[in-house]
Amino acid sequence: MTALVLHRFPLEPFPYDRWLAELDGGVVMIAARDKILAGGERLPDGNGGYRHLELVDTFDDEELVDRLARDLAHEHRVTHVIAHHEADLIRAAGLREKFGLAGQLPAGVMAFRDKVLMKRKLAEAGIEVAPHTLPATADEVRDFAAEHGLPLVFKARDGFGSIGLRIVRTGEELERQLAEAFAPGAGPREDLLLEAYVPGRMCHVDGVVAGGRTVMAWPSQYQYDLSSFQADGGARVDLTLDPSDPLTPRLLELTERALEALEGPVDHAFHAEVFHTPDDRLVVCEVAARPAGARIRDVLTAAFGTHPVELAARAHTGLRLPALEALPEGRERLEPVRMAGQVLMMKRPGTVRAIPATPEEPWVEFYGVFAEPGEVIGEAAISSDFLAAAVLSATTREECERRLRALGGRFETEIVID
Repeated sequence: MTALVLHRFPLEPFPYDRWLAELDGGVVMIAARDKILAGGERLPDGNGGYRHLELVDTFDDEELVDRLARDLAHEHRVTHVIAHHEADLIRAAGLREKFGLAGQLPAGVMAFRDKVLMKRKLAEAGIEVAPHTLPATADEVRDFAAEHGLPLVFKARDGFGSIGLRIVRTGEELERQLAEAFAPGAGPREDLLLEAYVPGRMCHVDGVVAGGRTVMAWPSQYQYDLSSFQADGGARVDLTLDPSDPLTPRLLELTERALEALEGPVDHAFHAEVFHTPDDRLVVCEVAARPAGARIRDVLTAAFGTHPVELAARAHTGLRLPALEALPEGRERLEPVRMAGQVLMMKRPGTVRAIPATPEEPWVEFYGVFAEPGEVIGEAAISSDFLAAAVLSATTREECERRLRALGGRFETEIVID
């Protein structure tokens, strides 16, 4: 068995060569040079421990990546294709279909990538989603606004990472957005999703399905507005919910229903976003059939003692799952052994003058500052463009949040950007 990994992340946090070491055919990887360097890593020598490592300048060259993936899959007789970035799910599914491999195929991916299809399937299963439409013209937007009021949320039908997401709060903002989105003579659109604004705090449930059943899942709650990543200069905190929180079982049960409605693959990681409204409703925003972004992967690792991407990759390739084999008799899924969370600072334009010293407390599970003093940086282009990030753990959610906010305060005072 040989796995082909499509990888547009830094290398060090994802040691697939070690995670999948039992594969007799090894691991072939296509990796993005720009992401490796952006993560502060040195480029590996040779194949870097993989059966074959192909570095491309950037995954933005779609034609090149497609050709390399096809050629490597054929040359190395690949049996499994792994992709854990939203933008690569369709590419990986197409390779599986072309070579007759197991895993999610293009038709299955669309239920997670096409937000209109996703919301239809969820609604048919009795799961509440935001009122929405696919407006072809500016007048259709105005009609929707007249019915549902402002604010309104504009997003790409197949978007990810909050790229292009726009919340319009006033009539003046709406007309500016319409002038930009519906240029004269451009014709009707089919790619722009319009949603009514759902008030409340955003929660997310992250985990892994293996062998058709959920083996890892836990809810967290963002303490900030996801869409504000380009305007938010403060520390952004996100952390797990306590087992005793009344929301915890409700979110887990709702996510299970959503995954069933979307008919995901037998083995996959997932990231579900759910609004908890002021009147105590749970409204599903989106569900992704891949691991969460940001440092949520590290939060899950700290909470469960098992890396979700390793668990998902091993499940997909049919390898043993030691973490599950160690479960007590009668228990089918992992339970968190501690609470964990992340604190983030987004990039913002300017020259970096000072950064914090690395914290040395034992509960710091991950810490990174992604710029050096004297470096000139631009604004965040995506919701995971961090200037600084840390993952902390604690025995209780209350203590975890206290630690996160204390470190966030250090970020705010010790990071200096002209």
